[in-house]
Amino acid sequence: MSTLKRFFQDTIIYGFATVLPRLMNFILVPLHTEYLGPAGYSINTTFYVWATFFNVVLTFGMETAFFRFFSHSEEKSKVFSTSFITLTITTVIFFFLVFIFRENITALVDLEPVYFNYLLGILALDTLVVIPFAYLRATNRPVKFAIVKVLNIAVVVILNFYFFWFVTEYPQLSPDLILANYSQEDKVGYIFIANLVASLITFLILLPYFFRTKIDFSIIILKQMWKYGWLIMVAGLAFFVNENLDKLLIKEMISDEVMGAYAGCYKLAVFMIIFIQAFRMGAEPFFFNHSKNENARETYAVILQYFVVLGSLILVILVVYIDFFKRLLIRDEEYWITIAIVPVILLANLFLGIYHNLSVWYKLTDKTRIGMYISIVGAVITILLNIFLIL
Repeated sequence: MSTLKRFFQDTIIYGFATVLPRLMNFILVPLHTEYLGPAGYSINTTFYVWATFFNVVLTFGMETAFFRFFSHSEEKSKVFSTSFITLTITTVIFFFLVFIFRENITALVDLEPVYFNYLLGILALDTLVVIPFAYLRATNRPVKFAIVKVLNIAVVVILNFYFFWFVTEYPQLSPDLILANYSQEDKVGYIFIANLVASLITFLILLPYFFRTKIDFSIIILKQMWKYGWLIMVAGLAFFVNENLDKLLIKEMISDEVMGAYAGCYKLAVFMIIFIQAFRMGAEPFFFNHSKNENARETYAVILQYFVVLGSLILVILVVYIDFFKRLLIRDEEYWITIAIVPVILLANLFLGIYHNLSVWYKLTDKTRIGMYISIVGAVITILLNIFLIL
């Protein structure tokens, strides 16, 4: 039971690092839905949908590949260095290509140029800290991981309240520089500014990790990690389709207002999402580190049983008390037109969590191609059903 005890200890700490930021972000939902109408919330949703897409492309499965090779390699320093150098170089290349095709990409993502600039800045900073964060998890440093994550979201929440509420209610306490450039009509932009500042602070905190290992690039390790990771990336893109295509299609086929209302009600599934993310944060490094134990399969099975029981309990509570939660989170009744989707989203996320448990086998056996095929099939079904049902 000592192995399971260690798993639950790490999961609680990683869960804290995930749950607390999500709960703090939970506070922002009433704030945003109160000050932004569904159309404004649609812009916010579009921004983070594309942020998710580009994050998958820029990291190209390197985080999971890092766990896989760092946990088994005798040259851990070389794995870290190779991973970090690779992501740095590919990020620079990405931004060079974006600069060349800037107008076309901006039109594709349907964002104002200034919002797109914020998006690029956030993507660059977040990509550069992927490996340092993975290093903290792989070396069993959940406390430091949690502190940095919580600080990041704390900055986001504080700045959001400052720009949305404090400046409006107490302008006399705000600097003249802020007041001179403050816009009541374009408040959604302040969400992105807050995120950019938080990403910059996180980058500066983790900057020392970039210099803790000597520059030791290995093309052999890179080839191995790429062979493993690109399949994860394809699976990640398919997952992006499953999670976000509905929002983009609703925006395109119906209206910004309906998409904003849909995205707002989607947030009511936050507790199930928190539970699944907390589990993944603790489970992924645990599964890799204990894969060679004799009773590994039995341990994974017990963990899945606990996951299903707790997840089902969360689903029942949220569905039974849906009226309470919708008034708590979304005070603007304009958003409630899409409240019926919440039970479906909760059940879908529970199934997703079960899949994350079961998918460990192909990650541990380096058969990530299977995961890619499963994700692609799921993405195709999602595309077809979304188009058919929305139309």
